[in-house]
Amino acid sequence: MPREFTRAERVSDSVQQELATLIRSEVRDPRVGMVNVTEVQISRDLAYGKVFVSFVGERDQDQIDEAMDALNGASGYLRKLLGASIQLRIVPKLKFIFDETGRRGQHLSALIDLAISKETPADSEDPQSDSEEA
Repeated sequence: MPREFTRAERVSDSVQQELATLIRSEVRDPRVGMVNVTEVQISRDLAYGKVFVSFVGERDQDQIDEAMDALNGASGYLRKLLGASIQLRIVPKLKFIFDETGRRGQHLSALIDLAISKETPADSEDPQSDSEEA
């Protein structure tokens, strides 16, 4: 019977949970603010990790770039804390990447709402008139 999860996937889940806690409690940089760790992808050899993050609240691109610089600057410190809290022989080197899926989802939802609101009133009356005739 094959394994359901690889070791890299299990380590990714542990790193995601631990990083969310560590960023909230240990990173004191005001540029970072409130961060959601949305996904962590660890390489098969556990040497490298991509950490996808999003930010709570509205931010412009300059603020996002500054916060990402701050997180990537603190990656060595976070790696050290991660090594102390998770028992691994190799602690992955962390690279933080901004996750735009939340923004993209909000944008698509707004486009759908706009398309629905632009429906002509005649279109919405047709189904009612069909049901009245039947």
